[in-house]
Amino acid sequence: MMQLHIEDETSSLKAVILGTAESCGPTPTPEQAYDPKSLEHILAGTYPLEADMVKEMDAFAEVFAKHGVKVYRPTVLKDCNQIFSRDIAFVIEDRIFHSNILPDREREFEAIQHVLDQIDPLKIIRPPEEVHIEGGDVMPWNNYIFVGTYTGEDYPDYITARTNKQAVEFLKEQFPNKTVKSFELRKSNTNAKDNALHLDCCFQPVGKDKAILHKNGFLVEEEYQWLVDYFGQENIFEITKDEMYQMFSNVFSISPEVVVSEKNFTRLNNWLREQGFIVEEIPYAEIAKQEGLLRCSTMPLIRS
Repeated sequence: MMQLHIEDETSSLKAVILGTAESCGPTPTPEQAYDPKSLEHILAGTYPLEADMVKEMDAFAEVFAKHGVKVYRPTVLKDCNQIFSRDIAFVIEDRIFHSNILPDREREFEAIQHVLDQIDPLKIIRPPEEVHIEGGDVMPWNNYIFVGTYTGEDYPDYITARTNKQAVEFLKEQFPNKTVKSFELRKSNTNAKDNALHLDCCFQPVGKDKAILHKNGFLVEEEYQWLVDYFGQENIFEITKDEMYQMFSNVFSISPEVVVSEKNFTRLNNWLREQGFIVEEIPYAEIAKQEGLLRCSTMPLIRS
């Protein structure tokens, strides 16, 4: 049996599910877009091609192989976008949680059955129906679980609002020994530059004590300030609105020393190197057009 183990975002990665861009189907219609950035590219005729996205994901898989990480891929479903494996599930401690996601994405979870078969069934948790939650909003960080949420009364009006207040309460019940800290995120169905789809679109810890942050992704200034105080201003890389739009905060840590980043993120990559990180640069700009990047494409199972 596989022993799941995730306590944070950056410890040494041993096993991960990496999504797949194979058979991801035709370009969606504007009505089928799940987020404003995809919509923008559908309308502009610049929506990414499957061959380009497969190439980008292959580059990611090569980096994992280089660092000795065990990589699982989902079973390929015909004409189904299975790139963003972080949406469908997430691991905290020794349990995997089945996200309650947009209903037509349910079969993406079934496509990782070969991984689930290796896990103790008692460690596979399906939250109750009223709990809306996606892995991009959930970040275990030692004694904390950081959660991105939107609790406005207009929550049902936002296809971009993915994690609700019931989810925050659910995690508190599941992990009484941890502090669940929630952050209200700015949502927009129409303007990608004003939309933090998930918490990892405007915040991510790197290393042992540093973070990438975008102030405007947060609705409540005090909550943003809490993170600044927690990590310390000198340990924070603040990204611009345009850099958030390009998904600068959605990098991925293989260990406290190694960060996988998009090769065009020059300002960020230079800063990471100045801080002593090894930066593995790969092309991922086509996948970024769907408002998801490196963290979104991965679902870590074991970190040590």
